[in-house]
Amino acid sequence: MTKNKLAFVSGATSGIGEATAEILATNQWDLIISGRRLDRLNKLASSLKTKYNVDVRTVCFDIQQREKVKDSLASCANLLTKIDLLVNNAGLALGKSPFQEGLESDWETMIDTNLKGLIYLTKEVIPFMIENKSGHIVNISSTAARDMYLGGNVYSASKSAVDALTKSLRLDLLEHNIKVSSVAPGMVHTEFSEVRFHGDKAKAEKVYQGFKPLYAKDVADAVYYIVSRPSHVHIGDLLITCAAQANSNIVIKS
Repeated sequence: MTKNKLAFVSGATSGIGEATAEILATNQWDLIISGRRLDRLNKLASSLKTKYNVDVRTVCFDIQQREKVKDSLASCANLLTKIDLLVNNAGLALGKSPFQEGLESDWETMIDTNLKGLIYLTKEVIPFMIENKSGHIVNISSTAARDMYLGGNVYSASKSAVDALTKSLRLDLLEHNIKVSSVAPGMVHTEFSEVRFHGDKAKAEKVYQGFKPLYAKDVADAVYYIVSRPSHVHIGDLLITCAAQANSNIVIKS
């Protein structure tokens, strides 16, 4: 029997992360899934094990906390020796105010999660891939990294940094046979806007009215397409929007 591949998916408790874990499990990948909400992690792990007969390990931590990331990864180091894929999905936006009206606490959380957390996690996983002389890292970026929009300021800056880091990692890791890719989604109907507006569900829902946005599964499909290419094929960058969206500023609504 062929050994299943192993993927680590961060931010797996909802949205794109959850959908990515699902599509990988559907295709017989074993998983390590992480997030801050242990109840959701355990529920997802139980569901994937039952439906797809794959191995799923959960690690619960806040990706902003460097020592927690290190300790959590150390706890599953025996599994990471077999790692094939890291999907850096954990991320968020907070607030949509002009820069001069923004909250410093929101800025710090976005930078600590979207950029520093991604760096912490990637730093811990890379040595195992180098040892194996193979692996793939997929970073979830955003159209906000390409096209700035009103109120996007620090969120856009953090995702632009993810794009730059993705390209730099590709150069650094090329000699070790490690692929590095980014997927940049447009507007995706997940908890994203609800988190951005600090739990205001009514305000969040208005974001997606009048057009059909992307859904988490659409982005997960794109991730799986990238990681399922033949070994000699590398897709470095994939931009995905719904049909009604041209860029971060232009969306046709009815």
